[in-house]
Amino acid sequence: MLATHPDYVALQAIPGVRPIFARTILAEAGDLRRFDHYRQFLKFCGLDLAKSQSGQHRGREVLSKRGNARLRCAFWFAGRIAVRLRESSIRDKYERYLAAGAATVDRKRMAYTAIAAKMARITYAVIKTGRPYRGYYEHELPSESISLTRAVEAATTS
Repeated sequence: MLATHPDYVALQAIPGVRPIFARTILAEAGDLRRFDHYRQFLKFCGLDLAKSQSGQHRGREVLSKRGNARLRCAFWFAGRIAVRLRESSIRDKYERYLAAGAATVDRKRMAYTAIAAKMARITYAVIKTGRPYRGYYEHELPSESISLTRAVEAATTS
């Protein structure tokens, strides 16, 4: 029944989002166009940061986990699949996150959490704008500008 639904088709173009994850996202989140900003969607998923503080005590920022647990779980596992893909901007973000510090178990968990939030933001953008997912997105450059990839290629061939 969902095979021809435009949101279902668009979600499957995102790396790591398989048919079951796409169905789960659509079933749990409903119409993502109802959210005015991606932060509202992240809060709905429980992927926003919350700071616990009381009086003089100021705690660390942690995941609020007050949103939809099934949706958060779907983004978590879709992110883990996307990280395993060879050519993926999501994998690049994961590797950059791990390169910033020692690759401990806690650091990997935080990296996967950041990836889950990125997957939620990508999902929101794909559904809200109606445009297909494009990995390694480069902004439109002014005329006579050299893109980053062409600059790197020129530097390596010289």
